[in-house]
Amino acid sequence: MPVEITDTKVTLTHPNGASVTALLYGATVISWKSPSEGRDDAPPKERLFVSSKAALDGSKPVRGGIPVVFPFFGPATRPEHSKMGQHGFARSSQWHYVATVLDSDAGVSVQLGLKPTPEIDALYAFPWALTYTITLAAHQLTTDIAVKNTGGASFDFQALLHTYIAAHSASVSVSPLTGLTYIDKVAGGGERTESRELVDVRSFTDSVYKGAGGRYSVRWEGGGVDVRANGFGDVVVWNPNKEAGWKIGDMEDGGWDKFVCVEPGTASYWVTLGAGEEWKGQQVISAL
Repeated sequence: MPVEITDTKVTLTHPNGASVTALLYGATVISWKSPSEGRDDAPPKERLFVSSKAALDGSKPVRGGIPVVFPFFGPATRPEHSKMGQHGFARSSQWHYVATVLDSDAGVSVQLGLKPTPEIDALYAFPWALTYTITLAAHQLTTDIAVKNTGGASFDFQALLHTYIAAHSASVSVSPLTGLTYIDKVAGGGERTESRELVDVRSFTDSVYKGAGGRYSVRWEGGGVDVRANGFGDVVVWNPNKEAGWKIGDMEDGGWDKFVCVEPGTASYWVTLGAGEEWKGQQVISAL
């Protein structure tokens, strides 16, 4: 199955018509098209949302797709991160193609890498290396991130995959989250217990679910996906709605009606990585 590599992006294609494209800038997946399970006779559908105002030229992080968040989630809260903007540097750095690691009837997979540069060293002093593996199957997209401590002392980090699922936000629901404690960032960061069986985003939503189960059903009128996560203890559900969406400069008008973010990550806690150790997180999205 073909792997097309240019100076700016990598594109994978599957015989059933499925495809995925990732920019080398930020290792951001900007498109995943897949037919529904059991509907290979139908044209592949775009499964991710990217704002029509998103910068795709490497000038700023992409508004949409699957941005990679590292070494922290949200705004900087620790002194060692004070020189960096929101969500750290991974989504705004130039990654490189490492290898094609799978090319078979089961799927096609490429690995991208990011290592310290003088520019990053000026922002972040710890020794590290990131690898990001993107795997396309007939009806699935798998993204694996690995963080390696290449130094002699431990450091703390957070990581998250900020996935924008293309969905009808007025009818979308995410489950099962019932009974989980979540941080309600819209209401000032207080903790609440989720009582809803189906979590919606009909109003401004920015919730960090702690100790989530790693399997999430995302459904909306006319479609759905399943999300499976490994290594990520939390999941974030986000949609700015018009209340906050109109303030986002690279969000298209009404874009908030077209997606829900379901983001596996370590958003409420820090991972401590010892000298020479490696941590891995995985997201698997299945098109229904």
